[in-house]
Amino acid sequence: MESKELTMSDTNDLPELVKMDLQLVPVPVSNVDRAIEFYDKIFEDKHDTRISDAMRVVQFTPKGSGCAIVFGTGMGELTDMVPGSVKGLHLVVEDMDKARQSLIARGVDVGEVQDMGGVLYAWFSDPDGNTWALQYWSDHVVSPVSN
Repeated sequence: MESKELTMSDTNDLPELVKMDLQLVPVPVSNVDRAIEFYDKIFEDKHDTRISDAMRVVQFTPKGSGCAIVFGTGMGELTDMVPGSVKGLHLVVEDMDKARQSLIARGVDVGEVQDMGGVLYAWFSDPDGNTWALQYWSDHVVSPVSN
């Protein structure tokens, strides 16, 4: 597929963009059962479906989120991704200490809280090295998701 660079006058002729809702993010893993064991600790909503002997689809949705993660076997490009290659998935939380402690209590190795100018981060990884951030926006910093 060929694309061309658009100028400002070109964009005026384009149709309005429609609403797009991100609902599923692939997370590449090397061992589905090991990944399930890990993600069972942190996400309550799981769907594990065996479509065939070759195809298995596993989805986990974080509590309160409209977006899930997916991994499995036999899903073409989704399961051909390099395990551990997804970096920096963010879980935005209302209480950093409570969120961090709840994961630690479940056996997740969560790093120390880092303050990046009023935005707090605490990082952890799944068994394959896909990295996640707990993120908290303090009261004096305007969160992009609060508007």
